[in-house]
Amino acid sequence: MTLLNAQIVPVTLFEQNCCILYDREAKRGVVVDPGGDVDRIMAAIDRAGVTIEAIWLTHGHLDHAGGAMELKSRLGVDIVGPHRDDAVLLASIEDQAKMFGAGPGMTNCTPDRYLAEGETVGFAGHVFEVLHTPGHAPGHVVFFHRQARFLHAGDVLFAGSIGRTDLPGGDHATLIASIKEKVLPLGDDVGFLCGHGPGGRLGEERRTNPFLV
Repeated sequence: MTLLNAQIVPVTLFEQNCCILYDREAKRGVVVDPGGDVDRIMAAIDRAGVTIEAIWLTHGHLDHAGGAMELKSRLGVDIVGPHRDDAVLLASIEDQAKMFGAGPGMTNCTPDRYLAEGETVGFAGHVFEVLHTPGHAPGHVVFFHRQARFLHAGDVLFAGSIGRTDLPGGDHATLIASIKEKVLPLGDDVGFLCGHGPGGRLGEERRTNPFLV
């Protein structure tokens, strides 16, 4: 039985699923996609009693990365990811916030390390494989824990839906290819969390998701 635990912290007016991934025994982990509302994220970290080792980003949209620099300054940890193809998006978070009327507090982001297909990241003995999955955003990555059969899918795949592709850098055909060629082959038994709404299992999405059937 894996000791991996995931706690969702809804943030921003987009109700983005910021996720605290951690080991229940070691109480060490990471924050995935801190889009904003950093006080709320810090309070959740304190309640869980977790030591955060890094901030992981799936992609460069404001609701996923807008609070990353502030959280980095508070925790003193590195920002890891996404793929460097999202550098332009990360450098334009403040412009994105103005465009969507997201209000103040979201800032442009400079990661300490970009990620590439085939790399691994981890904490407390938990190893996650990095897959580059463009389509929703050019540099989108997902994090797969093979032993736990768990995927953090970001905004690539949702329960019954897929990521939108009408934003700058989005491409529908590329997203479908990422899902069908990289995500679904991970296995029907794999459970996933995503950037908005409830998660699910890959097999259910393969069988019933109207965008994939």
